[in-house]
Amino acid sequence: MKKELRIVFMGTPDFAVETLKHIIDNQYKIVGVITAPDRPAGRGRKLQQSAVKKFALENDLTVLQPTNLKDEGFLKELKELNANLQVVVAFRMLPKVVWGMPEYGTFNLHASLLPDYRGAAPINWAIINGEKKTGTTTFFIDEKIDTGAIILQEETPIDDDETAGDLHDQLMTSGAALVIKTLQQIESGTIETQLQPQSAELKTAYKLNKENTRIDWNSPTETIYNLIRGLSPYPTAWSLLKNGTQDPINVKIYEVEKDIQSHNDVPGTISVEKNVVYIATKDGYITLKEIQLPGKRKMIIKDILNGYTFEKNAKML
Repeated sequence: MKKELRIVFMGTPDFAVETLKHIIDNQYKIVGVITAPDRPAGRGRKLQQSAVKKFALENDLTVLQPTNLKDEGFLKELKELNANLQVVVAFRMLPKVVWGMPEYGTFNLHASLLPDYRGAAPINWAIINGEKKTGTTTFFIDEKIDTGAIILQEETPIDDDETAGDLHDQLMTSGAALVIKTLQQIESGTIETQLQPQSAELKTAYKLNKENTRIDWNSPTETIYNLIRGLSPYPTAWSLLKNGTQDPINVKIYEVEKDIQSHNDVPGTISVEKNVVYIATKDGYITLKEIQLPGKRKMIIKDILNGYTFEKNAKML
């Protein structure tokens, strides 16, 4: 006999919207949606709703936006939704009083093949590290981050020129489908889980910051190429450009090509030939295709060169 699921969905960005849409399209009952509070954004600092909130309101779903997940008022509202299952996609760490509430538990969709790439940026780090495959995992939440018992997994290949944006969109779709398969198993009582293997050599999806998104031009060409595509279009790899006597400026680099070859140029040296800009690396060159200068929009390099000159001694620091 099928269980009648009453689902609370928790999520915030576009990645989560696709799963919420799939759940509705597959006729599952959503009794409430939990998402982040509205936040000021843009030049006017106007309050912006999360992608999940916008979609939920368009579909007449009950929305809760707690600032504190342990707040007694929120916990009372959550309990009154009378859910027997919670589904989490790209939200935040939950206290046990929340994830332990429903009868059938709380499961999460994570954009990696757990136990590898636990953490905040699994899509980016899979590409940065040059992986040839990644995937999605559903698992029951426990006390720690991304460590709970695995329900289902599905592999996704990573192409050599794929960006984080490309992979995000792939996993957003395949992950939504995996959530539906997970719901079907819970609904039919056929669910089986397996504990995550313990290993000292797990790869971690560290939070991205100013330091680990900066390009080191002394690195191998392949390493730099993977960093740039693994951070494109967001949060974007960056470098300081020293051009002539000007102070160094911060340049965001979105798209490049790679050329591995031996040379005698100092890493970071910039060469310009016929509307093509090359930067020397440890073992080759990176060709700039699309970048963003301070105060400008991102542009292809040919358009940049129409109004910007790289001096003969120009260098990426």
